[in-house]
Amino acid sequence: MPTLYGTLGSPFVRKVIVALTEKGIKYDHDPVIPFGPNPEYRKIHPLGRIPAYRDGDRVLPDSSVILAYLERTRPEPPLYPSDPYEYARALWFEEFGDSGLAPVTGAKIFFPRVIGPRFMNRPPDEVAIKKTLDEEVPPLFDYLEQEVGDKLFLVANRFTVADIGVATQFVNFKLAGCSVDAKRWPQLAVYVQGIHDRPSFKAVIEKELAAFKSI
Repeated sequence: MPTLYGTLGSPFVRKVIVALTEKGIKYDHDPVIPFGPNPEYRKIHPLGRIPAYRDGDRVLPDSSVILAYLERTRPEPPLYPSDPYEYARALWFEEFGDSGLAPVTGAKIFFPRVIGPRFMNRPPDEVAIKKTLDEEVPPLFDYLEQEVGDKLFLVANRFTVADIGVATQFVNFKLAGCSVDAKRWPQLAVYVQGIHDRPSFKAVIEKELAAFKSI
């Protein structure tokens, strides 16, 4: 049975969990934390980040790499569009989640408000968080509001890696006590809720909410 390495609460670990669930792949879960991982884990992921994935003697780091591998080894149901343009668009939205949303909603809101106080005895700088919410979040959400429109999914009229990569970041936004302002971004709010209600997302979100409430 393959093994997924990485703790709950990581948007990137969540990406892989959702993909594994969608494809019906059973796996073991080793909840490695990303702070000071042990030397053995660094043999799996030289950067010490999460997630990583072991499938027999094959070891892969990075959520995007893992999802691409899962698609080739377990192609059904497909999580990538077959049309070349839609395929590229799906990759773009996954990257937008990883490199656009995560550094803002994750690093500047979730981390200081949730991880810092709980695990590092570091109180959040709410002034800095508010500045991020007021100045950095709106352009990102404006873009997604425009791209989502009245669609249920971002590309190809079906659930893809684009939706996984974007919606996973909004879980951390929620864990940090934030939500999409439905008056300002009505289409985005509906879209995020719809993806989060999907069984593969809902199951992991419920586990994470319970885990963080118990800390």
